[in-house]
Amino acid sequence: MDVYKLWTCDDNSESQLSSTSSEIEKEIDVLRKTFDFVRLLKADGPHGVIGCVENPCQCFSFWKVDEPCENCISLKTFIDKKPRTKLEFMGTDIYQVFSKYVQIDGKPYVMELIKKLDEDSLLGVQDREKIMNKLSKYHKAMYTDALTGASNRRYFEDKLKKSHVPAGVAMIDLDDFKVYNDTCGHDAGDMVLVTVVDAIRRCIRKSDVLVRYGGDEFLLVMPGIQEDDFAHKLRKIKRNIHAATVPGYSNIRLSASVGGVFSDGNSLDEAVSKADKLMYQAKTKKDTVVTDGHESVVGEPQKQEILIVDDSNINREILSEMLGNEYIIHEAASGEECIDLLSQYGTGISLVLLDIIMPEMDGFEVLDYMAEHHWIDDIPVIMISSEDSASSIRKAYEFGVSDYISRPFDSRVVYQRVFNTIKLYAKQRRLISLVSDQMYEKDKNNRMMISILSQIVEFRNGESGSHVVNIKRITELLLDRLPMRTNKYTVSGTEQLLIPMAAALHDIGKIGIDDKILNKPGRLTKEEFEIMKTHSAIGANMLESLEQFRDEPLLKIAHDICRWHHERYDGRGYPDGLKGDEIPISAQIVSVADVYDALVSERVYKKAYSHEKAMALILNGECGTFNPVLVECLKDIQNELAKGVE
Repeated sequence: MDVYKLWTCDDNSESQLSSTSSEIEKEIDVLRKTFDFVRLLKADGPHGVIGCVENPCQCFSFWKVDEPCENCISLKTFIDKKPRTKLEFMGTDIYQVFSKYVQIDGKPYVMELIKKLDEDSLLGVQDREKIMNKLSKYHKAMYTDALTGASNRRYFEDKLKKSHVPAGVAMIDLDDFKVYNDTCGHDAGDMVLVTVVDAIRRCIRKSDVLVRYGGDEFLLVMPGIQEDDFAHKLRKIKRNIHAATVPGYSNIRLSASVGGVFSDGNSLDEAVSKADKLMYQAKTKKDTVVTDGHESVVGEPQKQEILIVDDSNINREILSEMLGNEYIIHEAASGEECIDLLSQYGTGISLVLLDIIMPEMDGFEVLDYMAEHHWIDDIPVIMISSEDSASSIRKAYEFGVSDYISRPFDSRVVYQRVFNTIKLYAKQRRLISLVSDQMYEKDKNNRMMISILSQIVEFRNGESGSHVVNIKRITELLLDRLPMRTNKYTVSGTEQLLIPMAAALHDIGKIGIDDKILNKPGRLTKEEFEIMKTHSAIGANMLESLEQFRDEPLLKIAHDICRWHHERYDGRGYPDGLKGDEIPISAQIVSVADVYDALVSERVYKKAYSHEKAMALILNGECGTFNPVLVECLKDIQNELAKGVE
């Protein structure tokens, strides 16, 4: 009999499937000459558990027939009557398993044949090594983060999550990582991650496991480490990260927030959750380590404050009980009390848990008040209410709430949503703070460089050095007054900042004028004056030549001011004889500021005029014609000008 042909045949005819007891016994005797184990299996119901028949059969004693294995081919065969085969490992041995549906005396069974395979007969030594190497590489690639070489999140989920070993467990999160990506590019962000992993690895043992848990979050598991050593090791890792230099990006300064717990054999998944919470405590200060051991706490983490707003005492008590161990709780029994507490604490409140249905001032009115005073932008709100209609939920989100929880609620769900919301807003606040600091530093450096350049021009011109400062201040004052006088000119918030800064470059073209003309103590000749007038075009041309910055708003505004701040509203200025609003409003404003400060300042060719005299000369048109609206703005700020601008 061709056994393999018999057992791979897909013919399910009654003649193939049906046998008597005596026929099956003879068949089994033949099959035992080929297979190590032969048995009959029956099922407890059409889709039940496969069990072994005592007779006739040779039982495979260590095979758990009462608990079907994963991918049990015998159970599948019993259901659909199709023969199957598979390879199965038992310890270090490999078995081939055949299953086929049979009927014995009209009753359904599955006959299972099992044969131990000789590995050497399957593959040669070299082929076996190739397969093992390939499987090893595949396993390593599957569980390794491609960028950093650390283990990946899949490794944690498959290999670590459910383990119960005594270990130090730490969550390490990079401070302000998003900023590195946004300001320096993703290449810089990738290099930061590689640098951090290298810094951590220099501090840990080969037996420790480092996992890239999220984008910029790392999980560190240190089996068997002593609790005191664990806290010391985390502080060393933090210092190592802070001291690391990112190749190619020496301006980036790294820091990390670290939360650590010592797990004495509980679920590693539980330890990771605790470490994550401690890490977010550390992030309130940044570049800090927080552990759960009293001796190991580094820094002074502060509890966040939550405001619970509900007219029901019992509801407030329930929520306080849920959250009181982790947060400082404030309570308000009405919308009015909520507003009073928000006025008192401001952004010291990390989160508001707000009921909708309250007497007098309900939750939606509280949200409306918070939106009007821009509190909702900085203080997250979670609605907790038994009102769960789609319209109410939609309305709450339209008002800007971060989350909505319907009663009755699960305490674990409430806690996790509160934790997640506070964590999200904490990250947002840190990011805004860092970006603001960077913008301030960038703006300060820009102003400093422009001032230095302008001072060089003034020094060459023999002026006092205060002209640039005064021009900037007068320009700011005029810009503030302009929208109060007219809505004809649209000056954006960005332009409001850039025009005074660009005004410092208005006379940069004087660098191209001969010193003898530039610093001549007496009146210039007509020819000399014509040469002097070219400074506006020279300055504009200098800025135009900076092609790499051609599209920058600051350069565009500075160009307009340089070229046209000597134009006059009646068309009698220079270099292009522009008239009225053909002259950019930025150049018109700087023109007024320039003339006023030139009049009240001492020059090599004149003494300083008084404020009153300077105003009279401008108002009488003796210094040329200016935009009437700007003249009115100048009159509006004259009290401040009289006090001295510098």
